[in-house]
Amino acid sequence: MFLSVFDMFKVGIGPSSSHTMGPMVAAARFLDLMRESPFEFAGLKGSLHGSLAFTGVGHATDRATILGLAGFVPDTYDNDKAEAALAAIAETHSVTPEGLPSLQFDPKSDLIFDYDHNLPGHANGMILMATDAQGDVILRQVYYSVGGGFVLTEEELAEGKATNDGPPVPFPFHSAAEMLEMAKASGKSIAQMKRENEIARGCADSFAKGTARLWEVMNNCIERGLHTDGILPGGLNVRRRAKGIHDALLAERGMNLNAPHTINDWMSVYAMAVNEENAAGGQVVTAPTNGAAGTMPAVLRYYLDHVPGASESHIEDFLLTAAAIGGLVKYNASISGAEAGCQAEVGSASAMAAAGLCAVMGGTPEQVENAAEIALEHHLGMTCDPVAGLVQVPCIERNGLAAIKAVSAASLALRGDGQHFVPLDAVIETMRQTGHDMHEKYKETSLGGLAVNVPNC
Repeated sequence: MFLSVFDMFKVGIGPSSSHTMGPMVAAARFLDLMRESPFEFAGLKGSLHGSLAFTGVGHATDRATILGLAGFVPDTYDNDKAEAALAAIAETHSVTPEGLPSLQFDPKSDLIFDYDHNLPGHANGMILMATDAQGDVILRQVYYSVGGGFVLTEEELAEGKATNDGPPVPFPFHSAAEMLEMAKASGKSIAQMKRENEIARGCADSFAKGTARLWEVMNNCIERGLHTDGILPGGLNVRRRAKGIHDALLAERGMNLNAPHTINDWMSVYAMAVNEENAAGGQVVTAPTNGAAGTMPAVLRYYLDHVPGASESHIEDFLLTAAAIGGLVKYNASISGAEAGCQAEVGSASAMAAAGLCAVMGGTPEQVENAAEIALEHHLGMTCDPVAGLVQVPCIERNGLAAIKAVSAASLALRGDGQHFVPLDAVIETMRQTGHDMHEKYKETSLGGLAVNVPNC
């Protein structure tokens, strides 16, 4: 099994990797399909199903799909150009993506939120269609946004599309047990094995530049969040809090007012800064999803700013170790809130962050696996119930608490020798089973939990 660090951590836009980035990616893939087709197209249509319909407005799924059909992609997204494109589409009822003719597309009538018909493959389903001059559908494709910005066609999902296409890698572990066996046999750390796998699939120089960019985007997102206040969009009138908390923490420095637990506030504020940016539609990195994008950067920033002896030279090892754990969770369970609840998103993020921190603080592979296990185990059963379908309540604070859990998990693991009762593989499988058994109303549909017990205004 191989899942690149650049698949696990993708630069994109908020507020959701599955509901915003995924639909935009799906639309881009559909445009490519049209470009390869011999047909003459005149128009576009689409429908959103399941969770993409129920929480699509709050997650800007319609906006993302429209912009994707106009040629926008998450990695190079420009908000000013997007606003101009949306205004033009509203006026002309058409899009003109590169390499294709002008296509009739009125978002109000041609993009349907279908609340009554779920698609069979996944909770996040969408259908995109191209029509001829008579309005008849001549090209149709079903896409599933399966979490973390990953998108599969109906056929790819049915085939169980592998993440191992390409040259063989030296350490092809499919489970945590295999990972530990390979680490013991090779004498290498998890990060070293993961790095060799990555280099086997690409260039060492471009890999180093790529990981440096990931942290740059993550850290820039933290900084924007720490210096921006105001009200988040969406109608809940949620106030940004990260700047105020950060300002207070800075003011208290050197005043001998801080209790030891104040360090928790630092971890939380870093995470909240990211998730407030995400909620505002800013640039973030999936880690492993947008809804859980704050946890891992917060723990890495905590390490760099607050841990004695921390070094920026360890950032790559942190990311590699975290990606290895995230890949195991995705391969053997899920990182999708619509599929398995928030345990699959923020729980996975906490496990990844715990593993990364444990590794850069000198943990053995066994201790790293233990850290991930502790963090994920104590998120089992967590539901995904965003109020009003927005990635704000409880998502923003939840990332802060997940960061605190990650640091605690790493610390506990480092206090031991790596031997523990419950293996990570068992927790991942338990999370998969729990997600399967969880009622749909607790899986990113906003039909249960806090979403129905908290007033939306």
